[in-house]
Amino acid sequence: MEINAPARPSAATLEPAAVDRAAFEPAALAALVAQVRGPVLVPGDDGYDAERSGFQLARQHRPAVIVGARCAEDVVAAVRFARSQGLPVAVQATGHGLSAATDGGLLISTRRMAGVRVDAAAGTARAEAGAVWGQVVEAAAPYGLAPLNGSSPGVGVISYTLGGGVGVLARTYGFAADRVRSVDLVTADARELRVTAERDPELFRALLGGGHGLGVVTAMEFGLVPVARLYGGQLVFGGEQIDEALAAYLHWTGTVPDELTSSLALIVYPDLPQLPAALRGRYLAQIRIAYTGSAEEGERLVAPLRAVGPRVSDDLREMPYAESHTIHRDPADPHAYDGDNALLSGLDAAALRRVAALTGPAAPVMCVVQLNHLGGAMATGGVSTGAPAGSVGHRDARYALRVLSPLTGAAAGDGPGGAEAAAALADVRALHAEALAAVAPWRLGRSVNFLLGGHGDRPDADEVARSVHAPEEHRQLAALKAQHDPENVFRFHPAAATDRAAAALPAPGRGNSPDIRPADRP
Repeated sequence: MEINAPARPSAATLEPAAVDRAAFEPAALAALVAQVRGPVLVPGDDGYDAERSGFQLARQHRPAVIVGARCAEDVVAAVRFARSQGLPVAVQATGHGLSAATDGGLLISTRRMAGVRVDAAAGTARAEAGAVWGQVVEAAAPYGLAPLNGSSPGVGVISYTLGGGVGVLARTYGFAADRVRSVDLVTADARELRVTAERDPELFRALLGGGHGLGVVTAMEFGLVPVARLYGGQLVFGGEQIDEALAAYLHWTGTVPDELTSSLALIVYPDLPQLPAALRGRYLAQIRIAYTGSAEEGERLVAPLRAVGPRVSDDLREMPYAESHTIHRDPADPHAYDGDNALLSGLDAAALRRVAALTGPAAPVMCVVQLNHLGGAMATGGVSTGAPAGSVGHRDARYALRVLSPLTGAAAGDGPGGAEAAAALADVRALHAEALAAVAPWRLGRSVNFLLGGHGDRPDADEVARSVHAPEEHRQLAALKAQHDPENVFRFHPAAATDRAAAALPAPGRGNSPDIRPADRP
């Protein structure tokens, strides 16, 4: 996972060209190789390309040095080496959320740090930096427990949680960040810390929702919840019923209890022979359901959705929680993609129909649209009194709207790719911006978890960073960033709370969130 810092360096950091040419002392590299248990790779070495690669294929790290860490001590040695050589540091586990890649610098690959341990008596789990959610679900299931995992079992635990983590049980139990008990952190000056709410409440809070860029998280302990089974699955409607399904879903989300978490996806499936016949070449609306109550009550709750009409498929059922990944059926194979999102205070059917019209079968590029129903325990942090422990932004949002496009051709290249690639990607982003402009009246900001693609390279990267939190929260995070990483060692993340981005915010009392208008987008 990457850890916070601006995708574009501030005046106090090296310029990108200087980073590209950064040389390191051979003796220092030899000393690093001797200190760490994992591999140390430079361009041209066997395994270099495989180690820098991740799930996101459109933009990959091109570091001067890679350390394949096996333990926290390897991370400490890597950060110490980077500091001694003037190199910025990026971090990657699975690469799902890669949005600002390093050209030069040092990459810490944490995929080998994949340990997971469940303490059933305490109701907790401990996951190392490279662990993925499928491991935690599998380890917790025999005890009738579940983590607040996301929809894909292959997503990394740490980066997902540092961004907040909107999961399968989110409306019932809150963000994944809300359940964290402790964070093991390697700081920018290569110290190991165990951060808890009691020991360092400011840093603990900042890490959980704004923690990208405050250090390298090597492990995390978090609470599990007593969920062994679900009523869930998908209701899928064909293109001829899209408008009615959208309106019915929006109305329905205002009636359901917090025990029900759902989302709606709009997908134009390509006409490819490897796809099932029921999907091939069709425009479909998928309503995904996860309900922690009884199947009987679940059937009653979804009846208004089934009343929309005949379904292409309907697989709602009782299932063990270990099968929760089958609800969304996220792609498992690495690919190139880019996406943006908006957190919304509300939404109406006309605006959602406009989004569907822009991104549907007539769109110039393939789009996947997802609308997540938020609220419930996400608004409160899962606590009945007091403030939530973390710094997740815009908790009052009722919906999250995401637009994602698979990238092909020039836009899918690994690296800058020249004018052709830039133009192709600009076309994709212009379509996303137009779709999100349809919901501008309700827009609060963005979710850092759903910033997918090279957002750190955008001309409006500072605005992207500011949109993740309310202005005062962003200022506080910027101050902590300056305190804990004054030289901006960890700079590869689009939501970096930097002084430069914070300086552009309105003064306290002049507004509650950045002014995000269609004209401000590229």
